[in-house]
Amino acid sequence: MKESNNWNANKYKKHANFVSNLALPVVELLNPKEGEKILDLGCGEGTLALEIKKSGAEVIGVDLSENMVEKTKSKGIEASVKSVTSLDFQNQFDAVFSNAVLHWVKNSELAIQKINQALKKEGRFVAEFGGYGNIKSLTDAMQIVFNNHSWGKFNNPWVFFSDIEYKEFLENNGFKVEYIELIPRLTQIDDITNWLDVFANGITQNLTNEEKIIFKKEVKEILKEKQYNQIDGWSADYVRLRVKAIKK
Repeated sequence: MKESNNWNANKYKKHANFVSNLALPVVELLNPKEGEKILDLGCGEGTLALEIKKSGAEVIGVDLSENMVEKTKSKGIEASVKSVTSLDFQNQFDAVFSNAVLHWVKNSELAIQKINQALKKEGRFVAEFGGYGNIKSLTDAMQIVFNNHSWGKFNNPWVFFSDIEYKEFLENNGFKVEYIELIPRLTQIDDITNWLDVFANGITQNLTNEEKIIFKKEVKEILKEKQYNQIDGWSADYVRLRVKAIKK
């Protein structure tokens, strides 16, 4: 469930497996229970939905990518193609869970309103996504490369809030915040080029194939000094915003 629906589930699974692997503490924070009805918002290829389902909860997934939804369905989980801001559920879920999605949604306040509407009274919203300072080195490098070429405006597809900002959004839209925290998490990735292939498609969509090759090469050169070493390989300067809130 991202701003763009041009997602390849197999490529995502191969090069971005760390996204779901690092989210198990968020599933623990959700603490799903048998018989609950839980919405997985931006379910991807269904890895975490399957983990939640082990509790005995009924899980329904939504994602903007048809390719991802089909992968989720293949795991035996009900899922449909839907964006965060077009959710039309009303008081249906005991919990809404979301991992690595909401920083892709530009209209964050509308997203929170739709999540609130989907929940039953006193239902819980548990999520983790990019927070203030997330991938700053990466975005700075991409901006520099764009500025060095005549490629038009650099369109940053992400929005990264601080814990204070997001807490205010939640409290102004029908939630009581039980927990919210910014978590710096230097994250190992297999290669910066693969990361860009998976996550920066929206940024490079108007470039020619030759320009995309130049873009990835130059971003890699800028980041190599700080984001790469021979022992650990490549890393990305992730900062996650983790939250648990209750519908009033």
